[in-house]
Amino acid sequence: MREVAFLRKNADKWKEFETLLGDSSQDDPDKLAELYTELNSDLAYAQANYPGSKTEEYLNRLSLQVHDTIYRSRKEETSRIITFWTEEVPRVFADKQKELIYSFIVFGLAIGIGILSSVNDPSFVRFIMGDTYVNMTITNIQEGDPLAVYSKAKELDMFFGITVNNIRVSFYAFVMGLLTPIGVGVILMQNGIMVGTFLHFFFKYSLLKEAMLVIFIHGTLELSAIAIAGAAGFVIGNGYLFPGTYSRKESFIKATKDGLKMIIGLVPVFIVAGLLESFVTRYTTMPLWLSLFIILCSLVFVVYYFILLPRKIKSIS
Repeated sequence: MREVAFLRKNADKWKEFETLLGDSSQDDPDKLAELYTELNSDLAYAQANYPGSKTEEYLNRLSLQVHDTIYRSRKEETSRIITFWTEEVPRVFADKQKELIYSFIVFGLAIGIGILSSVNDPSFVRFIMGDTYVNMTITNIQEGDPLAVYSKAKELDMFFGITVNNIRVSFYAFVMGLLTPIGVGVILMQNGIMVGTFLHFFFKYSLLKEAMLVIFIHGTLELSAIAIAGAAGFVIGNGYLFPGTYSRKESFIKATKDGLKMIIGLVPVFIVAGLLESFVTRYTTMPLWLSLFIILCSLVFVVYYFILLPRKIKSIS
């Protein structure tokens, strides 16, 4: 094929390619990859039939532009993964501090209810925790290892079971937001009462200090994450009930997106909590300083990532 005929045949296609490259909003990786393949084919033909021509030079330049655009798109996708955790999630929490406070208040009240109920009704612990768990723990206390439950299970089985359950609870709290904030409150109350009952049970046997030093190795992250998941549920419920200047549908969609980001942001927290509970908490006789160090690091992370960092981002935006 003569060079002029080759140019006439493909000129419109190349012009379309230039237009696509000039519009950053149309940077579709799949389409760009297809474009790159076609251009390489045309370039190879030009190199074989019109070496050193302006056509070859033009196609080579255009092909390099496509290559650079594809590389930039991939780099942006990788960067997005990082910025999601370092910017997007904290930015959402910056606007949801009110829901976060409400959730922690409800969770704290539920813990108090669990403690008071256990104090006033000795059988309450069996109603909440179940006879099997209570009897097993009493046996462990009598044998001198009150928290042996953590060391008896296999590490990996324990990790996957605990992590999946915690993530399930967080998504359950999120979905319950569809039933208005009341549904979220019920989930927080159930979990909080269980924690309060658990704490009083060990207090009754004068083992509260020992229990907290072991349990809060993973519990600092786990319980905080449950309360934060409740905040995500409140976000959805409030988005539907109080749309503000948005239509109810628009407010609900926006709240759902924000709440979902909050829940996804908690997944690594639950994974780390599961790792701690499965591989670290089982060492119930670890040094006091190490237990306190892990608990303090967990607490600092929760306060910084979910409260201080969001406020910092909001103040500079």
